[in-house]
Amino acid sequence: MSEQPTTPTAAQRDAIRELVRRLPVVREVGQRFIAAGHEIALVGGSVRDALLGRLGVDLDLATSARPDAIEECLRGSADATWDVGRDFGTIGARIGHWRLEITTYRSDAYDGGSRKPTVTYGDTLRGDLSRRDFTVNAMAVDLPTADLVDPFGGLADLAARRLRTPGTPQESFGDDPLRMMRALRLASQLAFEVDAEVVAAIAQMRDRITIVSAERVRDELVKLMLSDQPRVGLTMLVETGLAQLVLPELPALQLEADEHHRHKDVYEHTLRVVEQVIALEDRLPGGGPDFVTRFAGLLHDIGKPRTRRFASDGTVTFHHHDVVGAKMARKRMKALRFAKDVTEDVAKLVELHLRFHGYGSGEWTDSAVRRYVRDAGDLLDRLHVLTRADCTTRNSRKAARLRRTYDDLEQRIATLAEQEELAAIRPDLDGRQIMQILGVPPGPVVGEAYQFLLERRIDDGPLGPEQARDELLAWWVTRSG
Repeated sequence: MSEQPTTPTAAQRDAIRELVRRLPVVREVGQRFIAAGHEIALVGGSVRDALLGRLGVDLDLATSARPDAIEECLRGSADATWDVGRDFGTIGARIGHWRLEITTYRSDAYDGGSRKPTVTYGDTLRGDLSRRDFTVNAMAVDLPTADLVDPFGGLADLAARRLRTPGTPQESFGDDPLRMMRALRLASQLAFEVDAEVVAAIAQMRDRITIVSAERVRDELVKLMLSDQPRVGLTMLVETGLAQLVLPELPALQLEADEHHRHKDVYEHTLRVVEQVIALEDRLPGGGPDFVTRFAGLLHDIGKPRTRRFASDGTVTFHHHDVVGAKMARKRMKALRFAKDVTEDVAKLVELHLRFHGYGSGEWTDSAVRRYVRDAGDLLDRLHVLTRADCTTRNSRKAARLRRTYDDLEQRIATLAEQEELAAIRPDLDGRQIMQILGVPPGPVVGEAYQFLLERRIDDGPLGPEQARDELLAWWVTRSG
């Protein structure tokens, strides 16, 4: 791919200089490195985001200095430094509320079947930029001049909202195959169009993703799911074939007929559910974006391919796909090295996503409400969002009826919560009281008795200590036979 240097307009030059002026930390760090005889520049995503007006507190800089020299230049000015990226030429620092990553000019490449890139230090800023993933990330602001360095047309691509690579896509993805995932993630985050040559290269080179560590793939997938438009990246993930290697459960849904005939396939329904989860995130206590609920929306129907059955009348069923899907979700998330608590939360939501529909058209007993709350636990708010999002019917009357029914359920939960402290349902007697009444020592029988009283509490609400004691003794007589 030919290089296309871009000359910034006067307004853009003024914006860049204003950026540097407003970031005294950049000027001060730059002066220290220049005084020590090193080159340094603001680079990559920091420049891109600054030009898009979305710069955060994380700043990326590139320098001719090696890691030891970087630390020396930061000494006395940084509130804290860390060197967990030293093997990759990166030293981190915190100065005020800014977080900096300063990296020696470098070029990374994978060798054969290695899961880690081989780091080679470079000598020039231009050489460093030439090995970056995309042209919009291959721009730099030189310090202290505040001149834009843009040898590959990143500014023009930024204006066109287009993702291209500085060299050929094959060279870029050969250097680091994770960039294939990053292209899809950036398309979702920034609402950029991915260049046709880049898309074709992803489809051609998708097998290379297998040499990248599961942790790095996972991190890109999380960022994609937390973007403003994850559907964009997810669609490309499937269309390029990359999903077959990263998340094969997703393209498998394309083959499944939707038993309610709401969409051409379960895959389309799934993407719609993710979008509706995002639209409903303001119902969550912490708002959004919320990875657990979004990923549960993505995986909620992955059990359907394994449970599909054809009835004699031609209808299709997916009985128990919620339970099967939960097991599949655990397996996939374990393979992607997700934390255990995140995995369990997602799997539990997948397992519970049909629970609401198991209670007919809204004739919920108090007992059913208590069990719903008890089973959801601290995932209740997320389950509310997922269940509502799972309604993608085009029948407006049916959709309105489902919304009203779920509104009624939430109101029932709120009412019972005020009366019974639903958030922490416990038996009327604790373990110590059970042992005292039954005259038994600690052991399995205490757990059995506790579970019996808990079920009675769920069925009939608070019993009170006296009634609970009577029922416990009656249970004990029956159990002792």
